[in-house]
Amino acid sequence: MAHPVLTALETGQDILFSAARQAGKPDSRKIHISEANGRIIAEDVISSYDLPPGPTSAVDGFAISAKRHADNPDTKFRIIGTARAGHPFTGIINEDEAVRIYTGAIMPEGPDCVQMHEDCQHDGEMVSSALLLSAQTNIRPQGENLAKGELLVEKGQRLSATAIGQLSAGGVSDISCYQPLRATILSMGDEIIPAGSGGLAAGQIFDSNRPMLSSLVGQTGAEQIDGGIVGDSKDKLVAAYKQALNDSDIVISSAGASDGVEDHTQAALAEIGADVLFWRLAIKPGRPVCVARYGDKFIFCLPGNPVAVFVCFMLLVRPAMDILAGGEPRALLKLPVKASFSYKKRKGRTEFLRGRLEIGADGQPELHIHGRKGAGVISSLLGADGLIEIPRKAEHIEAGEMLNFIPFAEGGL
Repeated sequence: MAHPVLTALETGQDILFSAARQAGKPDSRKIHISEANGRIIAEDVISSYDLPPGPTSAVDGFAISAKRHADNPDTKFRIIGTARAGHPFTGIINEDEAVRIYTGAIMPEGPDCVQMHEDCQHDGEMVSSALLLSAQTNIRPQGENLAKGELLVEKGQRLSATAIGQLSAGGVSDISCYQPLRATILSMGDEIIPAGSGGLAAGQIFDSNRPMLSSLVGQTGAEQIDGGIVGDSKDKLVAAYKQALNDSDIVISSAGASDGVEDHTQAALAEIGADVLFWRLAIKPGRPVCVARYGDKFIFCLPGNPVAVFVCFMLLVRPAMDILAGGEPRALLKLPVKASFSYKKRKGRTEFLRGRLEIGADGQPELHIHGRKGAGVISSLLGADGLIEIPRKAEHIEAGEMLNFIPFAEGGL
């Protein structure tokens, strides 16, 4: 039997993301911003305030009239008061008078610039400076940080620490966020046993995919259900899928997605009535991946090899989960970096190699292939800095060519 035509990665992503956008968004509810880190906001939030609420000093110094000083550089200004953050000076200041002012304090009425204290000479009663300033120097204008009516955060945005800081600065304490997705994770195979269950019998291996997927799913903020290990049986897989679809929004299984005798994914999906969006992508590792839709729920049937599981999750599952959770997919950061190696591949499929960044003889970063080859060599992920993307149309890569590098994390920050 001829194999089905492979779907290009970009085509598969377009199909999946389009289907995910057609699905309904999760329910939402109001939560306190202390609970909101990593959640996706379900409403636009508009600032009700100007921040700062009025012109404020950007430095510690003395508030004076720039014009009076320019007209008479030898002016000695009489110090008539002090303004601190939260404790403004409320009197009216004449053009030959000054107020000692501290960073963040509201500007008093009258002065239009602030001389930094290190540029001044003063005796506690009078202050002067040889430095002439223009109006508004060292003053932060009203609304510089936030303006009343300004959009603080946009619906569909995943809330980070900085977004929460922005909301707090705008006086917001409770916001409407989408409820987290629920994801069931299961492994397949008679040979799979959980770690910690004793020694390995002949032909057995410990389950690494389910714990790894649990960690990856946890990073998305989704709630998790452990679907356990399902034996090599279509009936068992059908039952597992039905239970998972009843309990969760998405199902992620690993292994059984190929077309071997013991690979039951296709038959199980057909029996439960799921609509297969695509099966077999033109990528390496990860070719025998299948994605199906069941109503507004999605089933991701990932390969059994751990590296392929990781790659497919980053390329397909995570961005689809972003959409289904009410947001937009986080784009993979792709950095063009010079390759230190030559490489041959089959034209027509995108390959992802595990790589490390090292500084070359010219002082510039360059890519090195990391670890042993093979989609089942999970150790090749450990110690790698990221993935090296070998383009679908390429057949030969020569040292010195620029390739996309996808870092696992921005470790330099």
